[in-house]
Amino acid sequence: MGIVIETFIWEPSSSVFIFIFFSSFLLLSLFPFYLSKHAPTTKSSSLSDHPFSSSSPRFQLYFLLLYSLASVLDGLWLVYGEFELVYYGISKEDTVTFMLIGFGAALFVGSLLGLVSDLIGRKKTCLVFFILHLIVGIWKMVAPSPSFWVANLCLSLATSIFSFSFETWAVVEHDKPGHRQDILNETFWLMTFFESASLIGSQVIGNWMVGGNLEKGIGSPSIAATLLAILGIACMSRHYDGTTKIMTFKDYRMSFSVYILGDRRIWLLACAQACLHFSIAVFWILWAPTLVADGREAFLGLIYPCLLGARMLGSTVFPWLINASLRTEDCLTCAFVVQALLLSIIAYDYEEIGVLVTQFSLYHACIGLILPLLARLRTMYVPNELRGGMISLSLASANAAILFILMQRGYYRTIENSTMIAFAAVGLFMAAGCMYVLKRCGKQPYQNWHKL
Repeated sequence: MGIVIETFIWEPSSSVFIFIFFSSFLLLSLFPFYLSKHAPTTKSSSLSDHPFSSSSPRFQLYFLLLYSLASVLDGLWLVYGEFELVYYGISKEDTVTFMLIGFGAALFVGSLLGLVSDLIGRKKTCLVFFILHLIVGIWKMVAPSPSFWVANLCLSLATSIFSFSFETWAVVEHDKPGHRQDILNETFWLMTFFESASLIGSQVIGNWMVGGNLEKGIGSPSIAATLLAILGIACMSRHYDGTTKIMTFKDYRMSFSVYILGDRRIWLLACAQACLHFSIAVFWILWAPTLVADGREAFLGLIYPCLLGARMLGSTVFPWLINASLRTEDCLTCAFVVQALLLSIIAYDYEEIGVLVTQFSLYHACIGLILPLLARLRTMYVPNELRGGMISLSLASANAAILFILMQRGYYRTIENSTMIAFAAVGLFMAAGCMYVLKRCGKQPYQNWHKL
């Protein structure tokens, strides 16, 4: 008589998604009532003092639509790319090689793109983002067996551009006459909220276009990405020319040396950004292997939107905090410590899938809060003309660290997955320390002065 072993595939309960949805809806619905009772009402914030204030919501809507479109493009390749590697039978060693190429491109080329963006214009750099995605989409449709290193190179550069270009463009536009500065903080958390929602939407689009027939559906996401890239290029070419005064390279180099490299507070902020970027990269590399370790099975396709939903929920906490009597640095310190503790537990304690998903969700809820807080802090400290270069250079050290641990883990096998997660936890503790020291440095230098 044979023994039948039943396998259990873990999946999140539908109540989890309901809780995330209603919690986000509740926080957004109650915030206007909280603001009306607790926020100070001053003449400077009234609409009558902004005769052209209607341009701010109009640009904000236009910008968020473009940003959501860019997020869908970025997320579509994240979801579809891994499936494509499996479909074409790419080995794990080759996958590691492609990842090294991508992070190498982000380190050696992407680190300079922020400086280029500040010199040639932010909107032009955003346009390059869509052009790179268009090239990848056409390449995958034309090539019968696409060269993955070419696509990975372009997508890595596009991701590097995405990390700074849209934010810097929004900040520069909001700093123009006729735009309300109070909408900028709202734009920051809406960017995180819409990005997370768009990433979930990209998963839905990818699954729908691939469908059940792999032979016919394998190229469909490439068609969708091409069409979305063309739509993004068309939208950016028609509205908001974004013409701004651009500094010469000599002036830019002198200003960058004085206001970025010569200010230790900027170094502290850059270190925190790099540590966060490093931990996020490590998480997305190892989250699936951690969940299915020791032969466990889970529906990763259902856990992925759960994590992004938690990030959406975290972003809705941001407007509550900035209208409370709390310093941005204090909020960031607490959030970084919580993230570091979560990763420390994951690294050194064997947990069931349900507990791991809970910890992953809390980690992403912290990300949803940290991203707009860091953007707000950059507005306080970094001049607009130097913002792109500061962000891209701050991520260079993170990309170098990721390259190092990938080589040690993927090629030399000298470290384990738990060690990589432990490194990410240490980095987050360092980020918390940077925020603590930043608070003790005193007055924020560019809170009311954004231009050089």
